[in-house]
Amino acid sequence: MAEERTARGTMIPARGRRRFRAESVLMRLVATAGIVALGVLLGAILVSADVQGWIVGLVVALISVVLAGVLWSSRQL
Repeated sequence: MAEERTARGTMIPARGRRRFRAESVLMRLVATAGIVALGVLLGAILVSADVQGWIVGLVVALISVVLAGVLWSSRQL
């Protein structure tokens, strides 16, 4: 049985290859589109529950900013 390569002596396997720049950009764009879709879904749910407009906008904006920050700070994408 072959040993798996690990990163810096840890139990986490090392990445097999680096992603191409275009692949990384595409992955981030797809993930960003997912964040927008989640915002639209959340907004639709809140509006259907008769929540005031400014609260809907605030919640959707905050969730979008937090998720985008996590996405764009990720080194995996």
